Amino acid sequence: MAVCARLLVLSLWGLGLASTMEVPSLKMNNGRDMPAIGLGTYLGFDQNGVVTSKNKQLRDVVMRAIDVGYRHFDTASVYETEQEIGEAVKMKVEEGVVKREDIFITTKLWNTQHRRTEVAQAINDSLKKLGLDYIDLYLMHWPIGLNADYSHSDVDFMETWRGLEDAQRMGIVKGIGLSNFNKQQLERVLKEGTIKPDAIQIEVHLQNVQKEMVEFCQSEGVVVMGYSPFGSLVARHGSTVEGPKMDDPVLSSIAQKYGKTTPQIVLRWQIERKVVPIPKTVNPKRLEENINIFDFTLTPDEVEKINGFDTHTRYTLPSFWQNHPYYPFDKVDNPIADPFIKV
Repeated sequence: MAVCARLLVLSLWGLGLASTMEVPSLKMNNGRDMPAIGLGTYLGFDQNGVVTSKNKQLRDVVMRAIDVGYRHFDTASVYETEQEIGEAVKMKVEEGVVKREDIFITTKLWNTQHRRTEVAQAINDSLKKLGLDYIDLYLMHWPIGLNADYSHSDVDFMETWRGLEDAQRMGIVKGIGLSNFNKQQLERVLKEGTIKPDAIQIEVHLQNVQKEMVEFCQSEGVVVMGYSPFGSLVARHGSTVEGPKMDDPVLSSIAQKYGKTTPQIVLRWQIERKVVPIPKTVNPKRLEENINIFDFTLTPDEVEKINGFDTHTRYTLPSFWQNHPYYPFDKVDNPIADPFIKV
């Protein structure tokens, strides 16, 4: 997988200075470059459904992110954040800070629009919200098709994939890919599709290293994007979880060696593996900290030490869909209730 380097100016807000950092990008199968780190914009899910931005908070975060060097923004139809991302990009383009072609937008097709004939309309809906005339990367969010009432659909994900291929040929998306597919499902897309996926977004962190999956994807030129990159370092669903924390001795010693924080070490570990991390934050300090990871490298031994935390633990496990024929993960004994179906 070819790696290109490009310079982005990171503004050091607290000091009023500017620092030039070399931020790499990864070459996709379509020949285009993906910035090596992206800002996640999923705000969560609570008893009322998807958490949405209040008082343009997300728009302002994205604007600040552009100022400190982010060029890659990850969203999805179901996140309900596309509009504010689009507003932020438009404002920064009008200010002359960036051009549209400097920005890389990833968004995703939701499960209720999996029929081939529905894909283009879903993309046009996203384009309208984003205020753009093309999307850089469009992913199938899950291999699972659902009807409008969230009952299981019988749509084969290969039908959906052909809809994505149609969209790329139309030019409304520049690249297409997958999200939350397992290896066997990806293999099927590679075998039966006419366009190779450019990327796949999967859960990758200290406790879910996904070595085999990452290596297979990269052998096919499919860029791996890793969501939930901090794993057990942060609270999950409002509570702490088992696993390494910020003060873990192994991580802390590596962080001290390089004068970095534990989260920065974890993000850099992803970079060393050529995985594109998608960290989320609305905290200005964390926003800058998370991108300030391109002025040092980890040794192969340090990467292997961090790999040693792997326990194959997933934090995104929608077991309420586990009886769907295309559910990508192992089943559990006690699946949780489907939050998308109102009782």
